[in-house]
Amino acid sequence: MNYIYNNKEEMNKLLDRFSRYVKIWSESDEKAADAGKIPSTEQQWDFAKILVKELRNLGTRNVYLTDYCYVVAKIDSNITAPEERAKYPSILLMAHMDTVDEVTGKNVKPVISVLSDKESPTGQADTIIKSDGSTLLGADDKAGISAIMAAVEYLMNNYENPKLKHGPIEIMFSPDEETGHGMDKVPLNIISSKYAYTVDGGDEGEMETECFNAWACSVKFTGKACHTGSAKKDKMINAVLLAGNFVNKLPRDMAPETTENYEGFIAPMEISGTIESSEVSLLLRSFYDDEIEKEKKIIKAAADEVCKEFGGSVEVSFKQQYLNMKNKMDQHPQVVERLEKAYEASGVKIIHQPIRGGTDGSRLTEMGIPTPNIFTGAHEFHSRNEWCSLNQMSKAADVVINLLTQSPQN
Repeated sequence: MNYIYNNKEEMNKLLDRFSRYVKIWSESDEKAADAGKIPSTEQQWDFAKILVKELRNLGTRNVYLTDYCYVVAKIDSNITAPEERAKYPSILLMAHMDTVDEVTGKNVKPVISVLSDKESPTGQADTIIKSDGSTLLGADDKAGISAIMAAVEYLMNNYENPKLKHGPIEIMFSPDEETGHGMDKVPLNIISSKYAYTVDGGDEGEMETECFNAWACSVKFTGKACHTGSAKKDKMINAVLLAGNFVNKLPRDMAPETTENYEGFIAPMEISGTIESSEVSLLLRSFYDDEIEKEKKIIKAAADEVCKEFGGSVEVSFKQQYLNMKNKMDQHPQVVERLEKAYEASGVKIIHQPIRGGTDGSRLTEMGIPTPNIFTGAHEFHSRNEWCSLNQMSKAADVVINLLTQSPQN
């Protein structure tokens, strides 16, 4: 069923909500999060407080704002008969409040264009939202939050409708997903659902039940400083030079820019330092455990080779960030089957594909709550070219409603 899509009033409300959300600065800070600060930025509190107020105004109960900036709300089942109510499971819906710090998300000015099927990048008449090009848009993941909130509002406004029966619903909006720390302080003590769904995907139809294995790597070079005017004869070992040569030795065919689909990669993300000490931060990504181990060996070999050529010393350390959720998801096929039926009910053609990244759902799946990912209609994430389709965002809201109101026998 389509509840939001092609309903002009509901789509206009969704567009207004999304346009308002992207203007709220909620950028996170990876370095602060890595240092243990959750939320990593104060502005995430601003967005969280707005969502708390809106959820309360919609009539949801037990609306929490935790000490670590997680927004949690609950909706009771609207089924009165105890035997029937027991057949409907509790479902947790999730999206994240923060935007990435690689491109500024401050002072976002959404540009709304109503396009014909020939003009639209989606191939059908659509309303497309972009930024003005000076910032990212923030559709990742404010499109997901908007879709969830649209679904919540629709269900609360139709709470007595016997055709929209649902079990208990839990909603959680998290901080710091973009930093990889979104589940560090997740309040599982106030969550009762045994499975969940993130709304944090891209193009319409995408359904994601597997993701990268993810590791972070730090390569620290130690050189030897001296006056540059008298550096010859190995008096100087330049750690900046070591770092640069190390990056140059990484396989080009294993870079993010040269890989796709199920191919893993090694991504140097940041170089810092001086003559005496430098550090290269990297990301390792693969869908396969053995390939991750291969990537680790490549990094260690390149670092050792640089020190052999130029002198100095190196320390290489690895840290696991999240794991491929496929194995645990395969143990709970009913979670995916329910989502597939919701796509079908919404008239959405399913596109099964892996996430070339991860979500809060990846971490939550590791913790024992299987969590597939739903599309949002957002495109070109983490860039100034980011854009969102109103049609697709509306379809995501319909998927959420059909997911929650799916009868047990279906």
